[in-house]
Amino acid sequence: MAVVLALRPGSWRRPVRSVLARQVLFTGVDAIPFVSMVAAVIGLLVVLQTQTQLARLGQAAFVGPILVMVVIREAGPLLVNFVVIMRSGTAIASEMSAMQLDGQIRVLDAQGLDPFPYLALPRAVGVAISVFCLTILFVLVSFAVGYAAGVLMEAPMGSGAMFVESVAKAILPADILNLVAKTLIPGLLTGIICTSEGLGVRRALTEIPQAATRGVVRSVAALFFVLMIVSLVTYL
Repeated sequence: MAVVLALRPGSWRRPVRSVLARQVLFTGVDAIPFVSMVAAVIGLLVVLQTQTQLARLGQAAFVGPILVMVVIREAGPLLVNFVVIMRSGTAIASEMSAMQLDGQIRVLDAQGLDPFPYLALPRAVGVAISVFCLTILFVLVSFAVGYAAGVLMEAPMGSGAMFVESVAKAILPADILNLVAKTLIPGLLTGIICTSEGLGVRRALTEIPQAATRGVVRSVAALFFVLMIVSLVTYL
């Protein structure tokens, strides 16, 4: 539903665009420091170990494919989606719950605004865009930190150009489709699920943390399902 509405220019009125901008700012821009830190740790643990072990075996030509397989195909999308679900998914569900209990949803109806496109559409699209951009950042930081750490520890990494070339040669069109699908689809689902769970609150403030928990659990379940299906479709 949100995807269909997103393709209609009439759905992107000024209030919807304003909510979208705020969602991208909170989910994407504000999360950059934490995602970069996680990416640096993963780059140090995964990329450095991969480079070092293969160099010892004299198989440096396999560095690129392994880096692509570990970071781009799986680790990047998985970890970024986790960060966004835990950080922004709970916030979305809690915000929607508070709006429902405060009667703000009824106010939107009274003003002639359809609550679903106004609330769910910009949040779902904003989360999807943020997850995609943060995953690209995650990959770049992971590779950069891994390579820099290897050079500082005097591991036989080769030149920077060789490192970049080995990674670039290993990236296939399927890897690009895999990355896009594993970021945009779970991002959309996270926004929709958490919005729906928040709007499902009816009576008391004690329902807010319950709605947030349900939103996170169902978003994580949807994430695992999407990652599994995309991997099976893309690489089998």
